[in-house]
Amino acid sequence: MRPQLPFISVAIALVFALPALAEADAPKFDAAQDLSFDSATQSAPVVVSTQSRSPKRSANWTGVYIGGQLGFGSVDTSTGGENEDFIGGVTLGYDYDFGQWVLGGALDYDFAEINAGPGAEIEEVFRLKIRGGPKIGNGLLYGAAGWANADTDTLGDDDGWFIGGGYDYMVNSQFSIGGEVLYHDFGSFNGSGNDIEAITVQIRATYRF
Repeated sequence: MRPQLPFISVAIALVFALPALAEADAPKFDAAQDLSFDSATQSAPVVVSTQSRSPKRSANWTGVYIGGQLGFGSVDTSTGGENEDFIGGVTLGYDYDFGQWVLGGALDYDFAEINAGPGAEIEEVFRLKIRGGPKIGNGLLYGAAGWANADTDTLGDDDGWFIGGGYDYMVNSQFSIGGEVLYHDFGSFNGSGNDIEAITVQIRATYRF
């Protein structure tokens, strides 16, 4: 059985930290108190020092952002089975922070070369996205949905829809990182009878203005 080293380390750290915390948080009294009983009406002056602490604030997500994303896409077709490959691109959006919740919209563009059936490849994906969700400290857990358009090399392009979600973490007031998973459905692609479904998994990095 392994020794519980993390628990021991935390315990040791707490032992050394407690005196400092007690000294910082405890009220301070003036040592030079007059405790004499020469006068019944004389009171000993007491000086109490209190330490105020400002509440921890969560990140503010309001503003325009631009960034990049990279990951892989898995495309399942009714005529050519399932295929996977890399996918990546850029995103431009705007979020509004309501306090505990954030709502926003974005435009995504991804480039790809994923087999989408005999003699066809998905080369580009465009998305018009609405996203929103609760703030968790400096993070944002959100759901996303909207319109998508996929362009291929031989079947033309077609419209579809997507749904999914992700998580972004605000590293500082202008930079965030995160991840996103989206499911896409294009039905019978451009009337070809080839039903195309796609799942994308990407990491994201955005800069906020």
